Amino acid sequence: MADLFTHILFGYVLGIVLSWRYEWISYPFITAVMIGSTLPDLNRIDLVLPSDLITILLGVPFTWGPLHRVGGTLLVVCIGALLVPNAYRRIVFALLCTGAGSHYALDLLLYKPSGITSPLLWPFITHGIAVNGFYLSSDRWPVVAAMALAGLVWLIDRRVMLTDSPGQ
Repeated sequence: MADLFTHILFGYVLGIVLSWRYEWISYPFITAVMIGSTLPDLNRIDLVLPSDLITILLGVPFTWGPLHRVGGTLLVVCIGALLVPNAYRRIVFALLCTGAGSHYALDLLLYKPSGITSPLLWPFITHGIAVNGFYLSSDRWPVVAAMALAGLVWLIDRRVMLTDSPGQ
């Protein structure tokens, strides 16, 4: 799943760069950004637990699709923020949202033959946005670019910013 790996790498890059600006963002918080960048893809639970099976078990129509929309992701982020101690909830909420935002930014750049994205911003915007797109989800160059960027940021973080101390 090169697409998921790309999202994680961009979450890493975003978290590291934010840690240069805000000293309170330590490595566990960078992990929160990386986790947030994967949350919109929770709709892929459908590969393990198909929606049809859940519909049969619950007796009501069910789909995992809304998890890949801003509304569903916001719900998951709120649940994730509740799982940490009170002192960190606002920070974790903001960082999970930052990571999820990076995911949506990358997804808006996907090429769609129709020129219209899926309604990613539901429930705030109920239709797709007209975007030409730059890459297909099956393309390999975005993951190569993400790996190169992550490697560069890692190198700068270790050599220039000197943040390789174990206390960080």
